[in-house]
Amino acid sequence: LLSHFSSVGFWGLVNNAGISTFGETGWLPMETYEKFADVNLLGSIRTTLEFLPLLRKYKGRIVFMSSIIAYFTLGNGIYSMTKAAIEKFCDALRLEMKKFGVQVCIIQPGNYARSTKIQPPVSAEEIWSELSEEEKAVYNKEYIQERANFFNSILSEGSTNGNEVVDAMVDALISPAPKARYMVAKLKEKVLVFVCALFPTVVMDSVLSYALSK
Repeated sequence: LLSHFSSVGFWGLVNNAGISTFGETGWLPMETYEKFADVNLLGSIRTTLEFLPLLRKYKGRIVFMSSIIAYFTLGNGIYSMTKAAIEKFCDALRLEMKKFGVQVCIIQPGNYARSTKIQPPVSAEEIWSELSEEEKAVYNKEYIQERANFFNSILSEGSTNGNEVVDAMVDALISPAPKARYMVAKLKEKVLVFVCALFPTVVMDSVLSYALSK
């Protein structure tokens, strides 16, 4: 594969693979954490390392699919964890690649669940059936149903205009002066990111706790 591109040139790499799930920290087994780290984080790193020699040679572009959920979480902390990690990987890579003329861009979509189908509606019954006995002793079905309903309501509000994210990816690949980050999100989502980035953690915790309580 690399030898083929060596003869025709190699301009851009888009790391788009990702999986999502719902659940509080103790609800998910270690195997799930390992799977998410492998796909969402290490998968992008593996692909990047494989093509890095060609990207340096042809002064190409590397585009990573992150998410605004890298800044905060509302029930899918495992997904947030991997997106926050890939952001830091990109920050290091972007600085290191400048001397080679390689540009690194991050796409940060808001809620596009209805476009991508990355996260199907969650079932409280399925979550309960997969909980360990220790977790069942702490939580109850009513709480899990409330959280599932809350998360499903967020999914139902997702944008169907997935082309907005694709347009950002295309711009990152072909623009003469691409942005380091493309935040493609609704205004209220951008406000959450703004609060998370600029205000003390206690403020963001209060905002998210209020949202969860509703």
